[in-house]
Amino acid sequence: MSFDIQGKLYETFEEQQVSDKFKKREFVLEIPDGSYTQYVKFQLTQDKCSLLESFKNGDEVKVTFNLTGKPFTKNGTTMYFTNLQAWRLEPAGGNTPGASAGAPTQQDAPSFYSSDADNDLPF
Repeated sequence: MSFDIQGKLYETFEEQQVSDKFKKREFVLEIPDGSYTQYVKFQLTQDKCSLLESFKNGDEVKVTFNLTGKPFTKNGTTMYFTNLQAWRLEPAGGNTPGASAGAPTQQDAPSFYSSDADNDLPF
């Protein structure tokens, strides 16, 4: 399941070598959400860790990610872990040459957003 969202690169963390065969790098995206601003942490793994190299804090970016979750049981107690696994970062739509500044486009909305205008159900 793939999603995408746009926001401002708020903070980036150093790459972590978790084991001999696994590395990760995390970053936080600042996402306006009405009256409140959301700060959402994403994770890049393996060869995708280098995707952050071409961006700096404050850049507007579009992140494509998968939503994953796993249970973990220890001493009879089950905990659930959720991860936002990023696999593509690109400059936000307004940063491309020739794009008009100011007017937001439909692509600026998260992929899970649906307006009533798009809803043609009879009930």
